[in-house]
Amino acid sequence: MDERALHRDAIRDLLARYTYSGDRGRVAELAACFAANGVLEYPGARPVGPEAIAASLSSGSRNPQLQFVRHHITNPLIEMEGETATARSYFAVYSNIGLDHSGTYDDRLAYIETCWRFVHRRVRIDWQAEGSLFRSMVSR
Repeated sequence: MDERALHRDAIRDLLARYTYSGDRGRVAELAACFAANGVLEYPGARPVGPEAIAASLSSGSRNPQLQFVRHHITNPLIEMEGETATARSYFAVYSNIGLDHSGTYDDRLAYIETCWRFVHRRVRIDWQAEGSLFRSMVSR
C-alpha cells in the first residue's frame, strides 16, 4: 500500500475513533482526537483544545431516557495536501427511538508528530426526529 493510501486510512480511523469514543462516553479519548488548539464547533458551542472540548461535552445534563447511542459515518470525502487534509462526511445517529438525527461533519485535519488530528471539526445537524432524545439542534 502506498503512503498516500496509508494516510487516507489513518484519517478514516480517526473519524471512527471519534464516534466510537463518543458513543461509549469516553470523552477524554474523543477529545484526544484534536490538535492542541483544535476546535469542535457544534450547535451552541465552540470549545478550543482537548481540555475545553472534554469539559464542554461533559457539561450539562443528559436525558435519562437516552440509553443507546450509535453514530454511523458514511461517504467520507477526503482531500489531502501534504500534511494537511479536509474531510466531509455524512452521519446518522441512532438512539433508543431509532434514527434520532443526522447531518454532516466538515473537517480540517493535520498530521502532527505521528498521527492525524482534527484542527477544526464543524458538526451540522440537517434533520432531527420529532421524538429525539437530544436537545433541539437543527443548524440548517
